[in-house]
Amino acid sequence: MKVPRVDYEDILDVLFESIDIEKYVVAHYIVEIPAGFPPDIVARAFAAEQTTGTWIRTPAETTETRRMLGGKVVGLYEIPDYEIETPKEGFRRFIISIGFPWINFEDDLSTMFSMITGNIMAFGRIKLVDIWMPKDYLKLFKGPRFGIDGLRSLLGVPERPLIVAMIKPCIYTPPDVGAKLAYEAWAGGVDVIKDDELLANQSYNRVEERVSKFMEMLDKAVEETGERKLYTVNITSDPPRLFELAERVKQLGGNALMVNAYSVGLGAFKQLAEDASIGLPILAHAPDYGSMSYVSPYSGISSILLYGKLVRLAGADMVIYPAPYGKVPTYTREKYLRVAKYLRAPMSGLKQTLPCPSGGITQLEVPKLISDFGVDVGVAAGGAVHAHPMGSRAGARAFRQAIDASLKGIPLEEYSKQAVELAAAIEAYKKGALAVMLGL
Repeated sequence: MKVPRVDYEDILDVLFESIDIEKYVVAHYIVEIPAGFPPDIVARAFAAEQTTGTWIRTPAETTETRRMLGGKVVGLYEIPDYEIETPKEGFRRFIISIGFPWINFEDDLSTMFSMITGNIMAFGRIKLVDIWMPKDYLKLFKGPRFGIDGLRSLLGVPERPLIVAMIKPCIYTPPDVGAKLAYEAWAGGVDVIKDDELLANQSYNRVEERVSKFMEMLDKAVEETGERKLYTVNITSDPPRLFELAERVKQLGGNALMVNAYSVGLGAFKQLAEDASIGLPILAHAPDYGSMSYVSPYSGISSILLYGKLVRLAGADMVIYPAPYGKVPTYTREKYLRVAKYLRAPMSGLKQTLPCPSGGITQLEVPKLISDFGVDVGVAAGGAVHAHPMGSRAGARAFRQAIDASLKGIPLEEYSKQAVELAAAIEAYKKGALAVMLGL
């Protein structure tokens, strides 16, 4: 009997150097495989499951189909890299890299997301940690319309960090409550006011009414301060209402949008960002990212993708995501810095997205944020503005004072001797957001 040669393309297991890298998007997974399971076969099964195949080879899944459309295992690395013997019980940990022909999804983020995550994520301890995209693929995307430089141009703020303040309480009625708070914060020095992620288009606080009232207060603050301002109104909703609300905001003179990106879907978010008839800056929020299981070290999708690369690809100009300093101390500093890299580092011509670390940020965290990010950061805060002992305007002023002190290299305590608003903030928030929240 003649023994056939191994056809590596047919078994979907090839060398990285053998593929035309411009035709593939490469996804990297950390996978824990039970001892006794053959890792090479598991990796090949992943590649087939997410492209041409299923649990069994069917007659119509030809070698030619696999070569053209099948995923390719281009990397399989065990950690640690055993050479002499492998564990006989428990789990073995691998990095598996699979190249997906991007002709299978092209610029359709919804299909891409389904293919790269999909069924395999239900097989156990599997975490998607990164996606490498070639230049030819990235050319299909417009990315952020404004980006950091565009936001700075709109606001007339060339160098310092921007202040992005959300209205607190999170949801409220009537809209006048938020508009008055927004005016006080803008007048105190906030650059961007955003709705809370929980307030969208409720019957007691409609987007249309909110835009009218907030923009009236914005104009008043601009006239008073001589500074330009933005209001990112939350239009999160089911399509097609999402797009109808965006159009209405534009008609009413609104100047920015906010969307809970994964709640509406990355594809819908991308469509909104690329719509030239809207043409407004968009802030992506993060309340739905945690549900994608980024918090697990063993499964789900890494935060550097959810907060960083994917929303930038979809067109977010600003992104709210957790900081490790406030009320979410479980989020690591290493990850929050890496997210910023994925938002701001050169990416084949796509504009930079402004990272806006949030979650219990007070004036005391400003030096840390500037030390970590430089000036290209949005200082995102709500409670520390509106709960300031001297009011929302003073809370905003205290943030501007903290930024000024940090850029000049002056310790906040020293600077606060001539800045009463900052001094009051230091006294009010010196225990930290988590301690204040828990009543400690």
